[in-house]
Amino acid sequence: MSTYKLVCPHCQSRMRIRTSEGQHIFLRIAYIQCTNEACGWSVRSEFQMTHELSPSGMPNPAVRLPVADAVIRRQAMKTVNDQPDLLEQLEMERA
Repeated sequence: MSTYKLVCPHCQSRMRIRTSEGQHIFLRIAYIQCTNEACGWSVRSEFQMTHELSPSGMPNPAVRLPVADAVIRRQAMKTVNDQPDLLEQLEMERA
């Protein structure tokens, strides 16, 4: 199971999702907090599913999202393959 890797833009510490609530099948509201007590930054965030990148092997007829065009699919693959993990990068810098 993967987890969201969130970094505080202020102090570069890890952030954690304190709580979240579903608003819709494709939308979740999350309340996120910096783990650095000296910083203490907290935010409300929205995680939204917007496009289908690949079809489900067990499709639910109620789930209807637009199929991502080639530009979005290419960007998703680039992001997966090229984007550095910010937390790993930070940990290496601190070591």
